[in-house]
Amino acid sequence: MNTMMNDKTMTNRSRLEAAIQGVPVTQPVYAVYDWFVKNRPQVDWPRLFALGLGQIYHASLTRHEHPNLRIVETTRPVNGRTRRDVRLITDVGELHEWYLDDWRQEYFIKTPEDYRIMRRAWEGVKIVADETAFIASEKEVADNGVTLGNVGGMGSGRTPLMVLQVDWVGLGQWSLDLADELPAMMELLEFMNELRLEEIRQAVLTPARQIKLWENLSLQTLGPSHYRRHLVPLYSKILAIANAAGKRVLVHYDGQLRVIADQVAKLDFDGIDSFTPPPEGDMTVAEARQQWPDKMLWCHPPLGWYRERETLGRLIKGMARDAGPKRFCLMISEDIPPDWEQTVPQVLMTLREANCE
Repeated sequence: MNTMMNDKTMTNRSRLEAAIQGVPVTQPVYAVYDWFVKNRPQVDWPRLFALGLGQIYHASLTRHEHPNLRIVETTRPVNGRTRRDVRLITDVGELHEWYLDDWRQEYFIKTPEDYRIMRRAWEGVKIVADETAFIASEKEVADNGVTLGNVGGMGSGRTPLMVLQVDWVGLGQWSLDLADELPAMMELLEFMNELRLEEIRQAVLTPARQIKLWENLSLQTLGPSHYRRHLVPLYSKILAIANAAGKRVLVHYDGQLRVIADQVAKLDFDGIDSFTPPPEGDMTVAEARQQWPDKMLWCHPPLGWYRERETLGRLIKGMARDAGPKRFCLMISEDIPPDWEQTVPQVLMTLREANCE
């Protein structure tokens, strides 16, 4: 075993990098997404970091210039909350969505014509590599974690079919349009796939070594046949571009994956981000490790585990044992754990004491 991982002076960054490289893990990293650090000020983050909590930062790797699009955002108070309206304005029409605080209330695409307006918004876009955000992120996170690269021009960095479902159309209308293979939707999807590949070609020009796709995959709605038909071919093209440049791709799969586990095994993803065992997911960590022996497992303990303080330590030790002995970490990636003042330090102490070899 590489004794470097036994060095108690190692930082969270060096531990994470070693885990990613395949060095056996003896003190697993437990890290939180940067979004929570920046948007949950009620949490005493300095205290948790001092106790050993790491950080996982994210940074966009591309910049987009839109000759056919103007974006207008406005905010106003509504009954003590904040309403935010976003308008996409083109020469062939306008799209609109709005939020109440962080919650989307209306999607951009509501009719077949809206698909065509969205395509016009993206026609002629210039996509260029931009390492500015990545370099700033690396400086900020320093030795307490790592920065993962994003390609977030369309939606939130998902592949196009997932952008349509999660960001632009909404589950109900998306399901109907996909079932009908609505021509306007299929045309936009094909167009978006080519843009996503160009984003990847530009992203690999930056210093980022890991590029993350924020899939938020829901197999209950997508289904394995659509996964194989629409996502697998695009994944294969993305992976070919990234691997040729010496970069690695991980996917944010936080849901139920059993029906596609064999397909995921065949794809050369470097890791599964926010992997969650039952009850949220439908595969245990042991099953995931058996199916994907060489993939980095970024493990998310189910939030329900934190509600049972008496069993939390045992469950965390089991997760580390089943994910190990190498290529894994634990993370806070879906929400802040209940009773974080006690439970997060408890997890950190458990991992310091666990023998994960």
